[in-house]
Amino acid sequence: MNATLVIYSAPISSRAPYAALQFARAWLAAGHHIERVFFYADAVHTGAASAAPPRDEFDAHREWQMLAHDNGLDLVVCIAAALRRGVCSAEEAARFQRPAHNLGEGFRLGGLGELVEGSLKSDRTVSFGRHA
Repeated sequence: MNATLVIYSAPISSRAPYAALQFARAWLAAGHHIERVFFYADAVHTGAASAAPPRDEFDAHREWQMLAHDNGLDLVVCIAAALRRGVCSAEEAARFQRPAHNLGEGFRLGGLGELVEGSLKSDRTVSFGRHA
C-alpha cells in the first residue's frame, strides 16, 4: 500500500510532526511505501535547519532527515508557505536577495501540484495537524 502524508502544524506548537513520524515508521515497518511527505502551512518550519531544540526534546528536523535518508523518502516543503515564513533554499535566497538560506539537507521546496501528484499516486493520503 502506498501513502502520501501531509503535515500542517509546526513542531514547536503541535505534536502533529511527531505523530506523522511515528505513523511513517509504523507504515514502513509494515512493508508499505510512502510516496511523499508534504509539509504545508506552519509545518514548513520542520524543514528549517536553523532550529535548535534542547537535547532532551523531539528534533523534528533531524528525525525526518534520518527517516528520509534511511528509506528514500521525498520530503517536500510547500514553497509558498515556506517563503512566507522565512524558510528558503539557497536558490530562493539568491532569487529574493536574502542574506542566508535555512532549508535543511534532505528537504526540498515544491508546489501544491506535488501534493496532488503524490495523492494521485497513493492509495491513501493521511493528514496530520490542523490548517487554519
